[in-house]
Amino acid sequence: MRASTTSGGSWIRPLRDSARRSRAHLVCFPFAGGSASYFHSLASSLEPDISVLGVQYPGRQDRRHEPLIEDIGLLADEICEALLPWETRPLALFGHSMGSVVAFEVARRLARDDRRVPLALFASGRRAPSCHRDQSSYADDDDSIIANLRWLGGTDPALLDDDEMTRLIVPVIRGDYRAIATYRAPTTEAVLDVPIVAMTGDRDPSVSFEEADAWRQHTARSFEIKVLAGGHFFMHEHIVEIAGYVRHVLSERNVGG
Repeated sequence: MRASTTSGGSWIRPLRDSARRSRAHLVCFPFAGGSASYFHSLASSLEPDISVLGVQYPGRQDRRHEPLIEDIGLLADEICEALLPWETRPLALFGHSMGSVVAFEVARRLARDDRRVPLALFASGRRAPSCHRDQSSYADDDDSIIANLRWLGGTDPALLDDDEMTRLIVPVIRGDYRAIATYRAPTTEAVLDVPIVAMTGDRDPSVSFEEADAWRQHTARSFEIKVLAGGHFFMHEHIVEIAGYVRHVLSERNVGG
């Protein structure tokens, strides 16, 4: 395992004060262009027995001067290193959109290296790793990226109309889009010995029910799929419900009940 180029504190952000006394950690991986702070509401709904650790990718917010990592595997390598100090308690992984694939790759590496096996993987707003769509054109130019953000919804249109703001956010999103466009699921070791829960919006234009349901092919343990009303960012309207579901799943594994 290679040495991490940045400290664990840069990558992993406890989002509430209960992180050190919780019974388990839910490690949350943001979407393309997203940051750890996206999961503050989820953290509030899960404390104190389940703490939320937000993953902060380089190139955004306080890490904006660090170079982007445009490779899902390299992102997963770095995050695995940064998680070492947090493995004193059970871990579960929660990813949204691109973050679901990063979480999947982190889970693969934890198993490969005989580390602590996650209690569960929650894959939100993302088709299964085995379901590929050609998205390379999304990162072609600024207009394509902005058009894709409008298509997905969840971003304030006023922000996308602000040239100064788009100059800041578009390069970050382009790097993340390149990472996901070049990602391919491994042909071997693509099945986890970890329960998987897929969550999808019933009007998400980027994920069909069949693509979300295909996550079942990537686990040798239990699989569930939860369909919620909404588009790609259905989480906005369902934080309390999602938190309750996470708590229920983990309570079945004797955590957070």
